Amino acid sequence: MKLLQLPGDVAREHYAEHRGKPFFDDLVNFITSGPLVALAAEGEGAIEGCRQLIGATNPLAAAPGSIRADFAQTIGRNLVHGSDGAASAQRELKLFFNDSDFVSRRHDLERWIKE
Repeated sequence: MKLLQLPGDVAREHYAEHRGKPFFDDLVNFITSGPLVALAAEGEGAIEGCRQLIGATNPLAAAPGSIRADFAQTIGRNLVHGSDGAASAQRELKLFFNDSDFVSRRHDLERWIKE
């Protein structure tokens, strides 16, 4: 996890699949308007678990107790992004993190999180 201010070129690459859509510039402006916390989670079901915690894109459809249900009001200002699959996670992790940002598995961290 790290706190950073996302540069515009990285934001545009992050949201590249939305380039040309009417809301693209708003996405880029919003994500670059202040600091953000980037988080890399791993483990069995990490993507699905995080997306459940995040909630549906539309805050009005998000499950109670999810971040978007509790803290967001509109789709364009939904406070949090989560990768939708392994391929997008790999692409997005490279935008926010360097290899040196990760703790090595040599510390046997898995014994603390898996039986």
